[in-house]
Amino acid sequence: MATPRIGKNATIVVSALSARTNFGKLLRRVEDERRSLVIEKRGTPKAVLLSIRDYVKLAAPEPEVLKLIGEESKRNGTEKLTPRQIDQIIKDTRARKSKS
Repeated sequence: MATPRIGKNATIVVSALSARTNFGKLLRRVEDERRSLVIEKRGTPKAVLLSIRDYVKLAAPEPEVLKLIGEESKRNGTEKLTPRQIDQIIKDTRARKSKS
């Protein structure tokens, strides 16, 4: 594999030929090192390879309210509840409210 260049912000820059011949290795590197990969053709950037995690963050950024709810859940220890446990808590709460 031709030695990839490291661009700004730890971005890996490779030629299209290198990307084609070493795709599996580059794919693992993008995931393992949490970097993006710029693919150049004749010195011109043509495409970017991102981990699925980074793509999701770009395509659907987490709304601030969900981030805050997640942080509160961690503080309260409720992030470990299973869906079944959550359903039971809701059922119990509704039963108590209907008795009031």
